Amino acid sequence: MTSAALITHGLSKSYGGRPAVIDLDLEVCTGEVFGFLGPNGAGKTTTIRMALGLVRPTAGRVEVLGREVQAHRAQVLPRVGALVETPALYPYLSGRDNLRAFAHLLGGAPPGRLDDVLDLVGLTGRERDRVRSYSMGMKQRLGLAAALLNDPELLLLDEPANGLDPAGIVEMRDLLRQLAASGKTVFISSHVLAEVQQICDRVAIVNLGRLVRLAPVADLVGGGGEFVLRLEDPAAALDLVRRQAWGASARLERGALLSPSPTGNGSDLVRFLSAAGIWPDTIDERQRSLEEIFLSLTTPLGAA
Repeated sequence: MTSAALITHGLSKSYGGRPAVIDLDLEVCTGEVFGFLGPNGAGKTTTIRMALGLVRPTAGRVEVLGREVQAHRAQVLPRVGALVETPALYPYLSGRDNLRAFAHLLGGAPPGRLDDVLDLVGLTGRERDRVRSYSMGMKQRLGLAAALLNDPELLLLDEPANGLDPAGIVEMRDLLRQLAASGKTVFISSHVLAEVQQICDRVAIVNLGRLVRLAPVADLVGGGGEFVLRLEDPAAALDLVRRQAWGASARLERGALLSPSPTGNGSDLVRFLSAAGIWPDTIDERQRSLEEIFLSLTTPLGAA
């Protein structure tokens, strides 16, 4: 990942004096799967719309594939695929005819491209059914197929797993990873945090219009130097650890001891306890979920 597919510089947008996005700086690398997270009303969809040139920023700018999007929409947008909120589909047409209509708006599609994208999103066999008979998940798949028609370099996806059942979510995860492996950049806004944790290389978390965290997923979900220990007498171990300057944050959780280490290494924590005659049955580095991190960094609208 040596170049940027999308960059925002001091990006801001207000509606009637109410800020929706505030001084947002992002850099999304080519070929990565990038998660864009935040509560409802945090400015995610507004940011995506500004990246597509659909909304003009109040301040700042967006560069997409090396060009400022407002000034070069005609050159940039044919290289971008987007799924923003609920896809706008024609319910009285078949899935295939919907794609044909979208392809016409794009100036046409190569022979076989419609079949390729239908197969890619798992709609082969249902492509001749009218869209009014599709489930929400199938409509999402069709919207993604439309976004892929022009074989884009950058995909901007707003809630791509909306309406999908668990199996469909897994299939969507595999598809997006496949697209990234082929060299495409995938930018995802999603509330399905467990999937974001599995699929994304990095995530940005926004709250009340501001960026509050930007980091690799692996760094976010690391345990922060804590270890989970199973012991015969966890209360005694807790008492011992808490008497140490480095152990003040130790606690019991679901019958296990959660403790920092005197050096940050699990082996040194085991050595400390064993010197006092306390032998752990098991020790594991604690892993936090992305949901846990997200909730600690965000404030629901209207909350104090």
